[in-house]
Amino acid sequence: MTVEVSGLTTVPLDDVALDRSSPVPLYFQLATHLEAAIDRGDLAPGARLDNEIELAERLGVSRPTMRRAIQELVSKGLLVRKRGVGTQVVQGGLKRRVELTSLYDDLAKSHREPSTEVLTVDLVPADGEVAQALGVAHDEDVVYLERLRKADGTPLAVMRNWLPADLAPSEEQLRTRGLYDLMRGMGIHMRIATQRIGATGATAAQAKLLQVRKGTPLLTMERVTYDDSGRPVEWGRHVYRSEAYSFEITLVDR
Repeated sequence: MTVEVSGLTTVPLDDVALDRSSPVPLYFQLATHLEAAIDRGDLAPGARLDNEIELAERLGVSRPTMRRAIQELVSKGLLVRKRGVGTQVVQGGLKRRVELTSLYDDLAKSHREPSTEVLTVDLVPADGEVAQALGVAHDEDVVYLERLRKADGTPLAVMRNWLPADLAPSEEQLRTRGLYDLMRGMGIHMRIATQRIGATGATAAQAKLLQVRKGTPLLTMERVTYDDSGRPVEWGRHVYRSEAYSFEITLVDR
């Protein structure tokens, strides 16, 4: 089964298998498949979909079902309807599973082009909060990093990290590689982390970096990461543009 993309190539959707006996509505099943195609990059940003009638015929569903599936993705910001152009794919937000991975690596795996503007790399004395997180003495020197992470050239996150002094990366390394990749290259085996997710309003400084208005809601993530000996090797406090970023968590019933 295929979806024609006007002016471009035919995008395969061979895995589309709508279960008509399922209690899950057909429009939702279809929207889920189309969203997965966008996430995989099979439907690239800028791609134009054929009209609803042709799509409905190809996918074997009614026009109202097709229209509602498309509207579902329009509401999520994955598709946009433009007069005279039709339905077009826009760049979707990054969905990040809550796992021990770096944002740089997650962007690359999601077919997004990560880039980093290094704002600060410095040795600073650990205050009480940093000392407690990293398990070091108060006023002991630690590495402080501040970076602006972009996806396809668009600001996505302001990332602040504190590391033990012996794990200091260079500014050039931080521009071209993810922090966790650099730490693995130092022989650090990151084993476990504690993480807290929240929300905040953008400060003036954050708003300027992320190109949003002051007070705009941002997602926050705070994480302490430990190596396989139990040593804290990183404390991170990050903020993300909420319209372009989300955390995905799998819940299991016990």
